[in-house]
Amino acid sequence: MADIDEDLGIIDAHHHLWDLDGPLRYPWLESGEHSWLGDYSRIRRSYLPAEYHRDTALHRVIATVHIEAECDRSQQLAETEWLTRIAAETGMPNAIVGHAWVDTANAEDIIAAQAANPLVRGIRTKPVIAAGHGQSVRGQQRSLQDPAWRRGLDLLTKYNLSWDLRVPWYHLEEAAEVCREHPDLRIVLNHAGYPLDRSKPQLAVWKRGMEALASCPHVWCKISGLTVRGEPWTLAVNGAIIRETIGMFGVDRCMFASNYPVDGVKASWDWIFSQFKYVTAGLAEADRRKLFAENARTFYRIDL
Repeated sequence: MADIDEDLGIIDAHHHLWDLDGPLRYPWLESGEHSWLGDYSRIRRSYLPAEYHRDTALHRVIATVHIEAECDRSQQLAETEWLTRIAAETGMPNAIVGHAWVDTANAEDIIAAQAANPLVRGIRTKPVIAAGHGQSVRGQQRSLQDPAWRRGLDLLTKYNLSWDLRVPWYHLEEAAEVCREHPDLRIVLNHAGYPLDRSKPQLAVWKRGMEALASCPHVWCKISGLTVRGEPWTLAVNGAIIRETIGMFGVDRCMFASNYPVDGVKASWDWIFSQFKYVTAGLAEADRRKLFAENARTFYRIDL
């Protein structure tokens, strides 16, 4: 697809790299079917900077943020070390969000080690989630209601790290309760709250949760991961979600991201960002710069 706005600088606020021939293991990539993505056999291969540069060649990417890619949790520090070497060799990524549990006996040791890396800006630690809307994991260890897990988030504030929050749409209101407990923690919601079910009742659940999170001034939002099983990546499917998310969080707290190569199960990087550009074409230039680069630069403290 022909690019529009070729000069618009982009900071890709959420992408992944992996080398399946290297020592890091990614258990989730060892099958070919995902409950949310469907068949994802096309991404069960190494994805490294050279391919990322080919995928983004029609756009002006000025920096990237790598989000932990769910490697074997015993290798969480090794993933960060590998990415640091990749950055030294290739110039990307420019910021890293590593993994750490916040409720284990060694949580502070792991978080301190992550924070000591000059590229690490935040941690993605995922609470336990229910299998679907109407189901509950309340009372389980590492659920959003687990007091030990909630207290553990204080470690991120202690080490000046942000939190990448990833839960599906039916947990957003519960997540807002956690966010309100941590007003000094910089938080960014992943993937627009994962509105994977676009039925009218479930979109209402998503919107209530998004409004609850948007009411927390320290919570930002990434617009990415807009993959709906059985549906193509089109603005007919995703345009309203993009516009409503920006409407709820405002242009000062939203950022666009590719979630590549995962979102490659639905569309090319070029297609996704061309659609982001198209749907925001009517906004002021300053607002578009915020959405495509400035907000990510600010949140992840990227020095260009």
